[in-house]
Amino acid sequence: MLNAVGRDIPDEILKRYGKEPFRGSNYRDDKPYTKAAPTVRGMVDPRRSKMVGSIREALEKCGARDGMVFSFHHHFRDGDHIVNMVLEAAQEMGLRDLTICASSLGKSHSRVAQMIEEGTVIGIQTSGIRDRIGEDVSFGRLATPAIIRSHGGRVRAIEEGDVHIDIAFIGAPTADEYGNLRGVGGKSDCGVLSYSVVDSRYADHVVAITDTMVPFPNFPPSIPMVDVDYVCVVDEIGDPAKIASNVIRMTQDVRELKMAEDCARVMAATPYFRDGFSFQTGGGGASLAATRFLEPFLAERQIHMSFAIGGITKPLVDLLHKGYIRTIVDAQCFDQTAIQSIREDPQHYEISTSEYANPLNKGAFVNKLDFVILGALEIDTDFNVNVTTGSDGVLRGAPGGHPDTAAGCQCSIIVAPLIRGRIPTVVDRVVTCVTPGENIDVLVTDYGIAVNSRRKDLLQWLRDAKLPLITIEELRDIAYSIVGRPDPIEFHDEVVGIIEARDGSIIDVVRRVEPQKPLHWIV
Repeated sequence: MLNAVGRDIPDEILKRYGKEPFRGSNYRDDKPYTKAAPTVRGMVDPRRSKMVGSIREALEKCGARDGMVFSFHHHFRDGDHIVNMVLEAAQEMGLRDLTICASSLGKSHSRVAQMIEEGTVIGIQTSGIRDRIGEDVSFGRLATPAIIRSHGGRVRAIEEGDVHIDIAFIGAPTADEYGNLRGVGGKSDCGVLSYSVVDSRYADHVVAITDTMVPFPNFPPSIPMVDVDYVCVVDEIGDPAKIASNVIRMTQDVRELKMAEDCARVMAATPYFRDGFSFQTGGGGASLAATRFLEPFLAERQIHMSFAIGGITKPLVDLLHKGYIRTIVDAQCFDQTAIQSIREDPQHYEISTSEYANPLNKGAFVNKLDFVILGALEIDTDFNVNVTTGSDGVLRGAPGGHPDTAAGCQCSIIVAPLIRGRIPTVVDRVVTCVTPGENIDVLVTDYGIAVNSRRKDLLQWLRDAKLPLITIEELRDIAYSIVGRPDPIEFHDEVVGIIEARDGSIIDVVRRVEPQKPLHWIV
């Protein structure tokens, strides 16, 4: 069945998962739904301790068994230790057929790939799949199709009951003996615990894993004691030095800096760029660098942001300290400066990912965004964006908040080079559609700026500002003239991944590819 972005979704997938094909970003607006509820076990005895001596003991007390769903957060990103520690303990107990429901999985979780091959893990539900795990899923080694959701889509799925979590494991930089958890105050600070809030409220059991115990009460808590069953102390929960990965690097590349400057000029050319506007930037060198180019425009016009949001980095914190941002609302700290700021700055607030981006609550922060600056692996002539699979069809990225922010904001801007190596960024049709073109407004490249034909108002504003405009079809033609048109990828029929839209419908599927298949180009 063809969905609203022209993707063929197999009927058997729709029936198997009880899903609809994607029908548009606002299809479920104002439609009622019933929230799920966890199985809650009261704690009446005031002398009962929540402390356990090991992760294995926590698993045993939670009644861990084959086929369960374990959840995790990824605030430590490439420095996370929790996923591997828990799964190794589960494997020692002989547990099999487990499903991982993580906010994201990456390089630090390569041990999971081996557990997929051994049958310990048979299901993955996540926003990001990278490195060896992405390869294993793409090559058909996972027993069931991976389900890939945006950050807002993950919260919706848990709250709506699409996925039921048996045991949630929360890596907490600090905890007290009764389970009040914070993202700061310890030796392994990650700043916030936003991704885990929904897990703590909807999982049947919640296990906090910490390397720093503090006196009761550990206030103000990110996760309160009323949602925590057990607390376990380990030597180290993560390496904060690896939170700032290459994905969220600060670029010094001249080409990327030029695109970042053009992006700031695009923002300044619109009527949304006014006192009290709101802003988020995504991962990627050029999109993050755009924050630095905003300051001269802010100073010249004597305006301020009402709030900045998202993955918080040093440039945003610097603007807060200079008075150009009134409030930072934080769902993820991307570097050490952001972690220090959430500890010290009174105008820097932690929010849950439901508050951030859930499309089916009564109003998320993304709906109040004026601008979001995002990256892309590919974008096609219909402005559909791929941030999940590489040009070889292998899972290498994450939707993250990409579809959420693009859908909610007034002006969504993609910043990407026209060509990466010998691979075109602008193509006829993206390998995998993650963010629908209806929600993308502007594309900034090193060869010019393209505006979605849906946004005639934006086109006129940028034209009046004399920015270097070009059509997206012209950008595609330039890319193909330089590197050639890529051959279609040879996919098998087997579906190995399901890309859910924010509302739970299916926007695309990922099919199996052969490992180490070389790319061929027609020049």
